[in-house]
Amino acid sequence: MANAESSGNPTIQALENGPFKVSGLENFTNSKGDTLDTRPAMFLCRCGGSANKPFCDGTHKTNGFSSARVTDGSRDRRDDYVGKAITVHDNRGICSHAAYCSDRLASVFKPGTEPWIDPDGASPDEIAAAAKRCPSGALSHSIGGTEHRDQDREPAIMVLKDGPYHVTGRVEMDEPRAEGVSEEQYTLCRCGASKNKPFCDGTHWDIKFTDE
Repeated sequence: MANAESSGNPTIQALENGPFKVSGLENFTNSKGDTLDTRPAMFLCRCGGSANKPFCDGTHKTNGFSSARVTDGSRDRRDDYVGKAITVHDNRGICSHAAYCSDRLASVFKPGTEPWIDPDGASPDEIAAAAKRCPSGALSHSIGGTEHRDQDREPAIMVLKDGPYHVTGRVEMDEPRAEGVSEEQYTLCRCGASKNKPFCDGTHWDIKFTDE
């Protein structure tokens, strides 16, 4: 992890068939904003089976967890939706299906239709705000030829309820990234079932993953 070491930022290492090793992170919260305990190095469950979530308890050794990425990569492409005042960029291959975009701005983001994004369906400011909320980094936008993809935030990880780890603030991770997605924020699978490990692909919805 040479790049991570040189940057001085916190790091995440996806251990083979094991947990995430997180080093140097101070800001660790749940989805309510409650602060969770941190250590200089901590191990976070990604097999979905720990009885001590979000921390690893070794269950990955007995439940058959495999960290292999099994997606064929066919959805890993960035599409551009050009509007009069804003262009929306989207890579479906990394989407975590949090639905922040479609639930909050249905006039623009319309799953099940083609094209599914209408870049003229709301004001540029509303669309830009929706793109910034995308936890997986799949969405970004351009205005006046300038792309806005990464934000300037402190390194942090939020454990989303019944969902993935939401990583923000350039927490470094040496993993291949999808085409054109943000490296400042991304979502990591913790249900154990994503086909795009270590990243979330929304499978937690399908398997009804829960974390009380």
